[in-house]
Parts: sequence; C-alpha cells; structure tokens
Amino acid sequence: MQLKPGKKIYFLSDFHLGAPDHETSLIREKRIVKFLDEIKNDAEIIFILGDLFDFWYEYKKVVPKGFVRILGKLAELTDSGIALYFFVGNHDMWMNGYFEKELNIEVFHDPKEFDFNGKKFLIGHGDGLGPGDHRYKMMKKVFRSKFSQSLFGMLHPSAGIGIADYFSRKSRAATGSEDEHFLGDDKEWLIIYAKDVLKKKHVDYFIFGHRHLPIEYKLNDESVYINLGDWIKYFTYAVFDGEILSLKYHQS
Repeated sequence: MQLKPGKKIYFLSDFHLGAPDHETSLIREKRIVKFLDEIKNDAEIIFILGDLFDFWYEYKKVVPKGFVRILGKLAELTDSGIALYFFVGNHDMWMNGYFEKELNIEVFHDPKEFDFNGKKFLIGHGDGLGPGDHRYKMMKKVFRSKFSQSLFGMLHPSAGIGIADYFSRKSRAATGSEDEHFLGDDKEWLIIYAKDVLKKKHVDYFIFGHRHLPIEYKLNDESVYINLGDWIKYFTYAVFDGEILSLKYHQS
C-alpha cells in the first residue's frame, strides 16, 4: 500500500482503560481521545496494538460498561474514512465481532505483516512471542479456546467481569517493576524473536506493544524493533510518515 501525500500511519498500544479505578482511567481516556483528535487530519491508518482495555469480554448481548468516549471516537474516525486496525492483547483477547460490526475496525488475533511504501512491517501485540514463558503460552492457548470462552460466557456479567478484574489486578501486582527497565538484547524476548525472524526473511520494522516500555532498537543496518510503551506512564506512540518510523512522546 502507498500512503497518500501528507498522510501518516500511527501506532498506539496498552491503554488498559478501566485500571486501576474508574476515576484514574477516565482521565487517561480523555487524554487518549484528545490525542486521536489531534492526529485525525493527517492519519490515514491507525493501529492499536492491544490492551486497549484492562479487561474485555463480549457476551452475546452485553459488552463491559463504560468507555463511551474512546468507543465513540473510534467510530467517528472510521466513519470519516480513517482505517483502524486492532490487534488483541492479553487483556482484551476475547473479542468476537463487536469492533468489526459496530466500529468498522478490522481485528487481528495474531501478528501480521504489512507493506507500506515499500517498507515491510511485522506488527502484533507481542505477548507469547520469543523464547521462554512456557506457562503463559500454555495459559494463552487455554484462554483463547472456544471452550474456555463459552464457559466464561455462562457466568453472569457482574460475576464474570468482577473475577476478571481481580485477576487483572493480581497480574499487575505480580509483574511489579520488571517492565521498567531494558533487560539487554540477550534477554529482551521480543528482540530475540525479531532476530530469529530476520534469519528467514527481511523485515524493516517490528512493532509491538505488551512490554510497556518505550524501546527503539536497531537490529541491523536495515531493521528496527520498536516497542510502543504505554498510555499509563509514558504516553508514547510511533508514527510512519511514508519514509521514516519514529517513536514519540505525547505532550498533554
């Protein structure tokens, strides 16, 4: 795909709306909506790379309460002709058609390759990639199964969402501060993953979320790995102007 003159592609990730409480999340949600307003005039495509919500489950007739500002803004953007692509994260993997039908957003459940202006992109949320973390990879397969989703769907939304909120908070507490520091190129699992991919084929840009730490890492003379950070602490995003991909910080 060739971008139109003057147009850009924006990449964002890890809003975790709903956490840690309604009041804090609402402040963050309003800031994200403000940013989307700022970029709508030159955005041709916007990628959201998962964990938009701290938890999301689409019951047959019910979706989680709240988030009307961000959902309304996303609908406004797609209605105006801006393409939005969403990659499910580990906190909002249980999507089942709502974004596609109501918001006209294409949803991806696995990493995907794109070609923009002759540059090859490999894009995804980033969870479960690279070496190690076998326990999580096994749990991810279980949680993503139709059987698990059907079992969860049998719970009343008040009970189901309450249980999910509890485990989401517990997960963040267990992670602690380990996301705050660069681990080194021999321990950053997404860098290891990207280098393994490069042994088989060329990719100009690897773009992931999940890590919550803004990272721009040169893999070789032609390839770059970018982690988008988050909109909890860093308020970072990436933008591709047709020639160069840059990691940027939003000023409120």
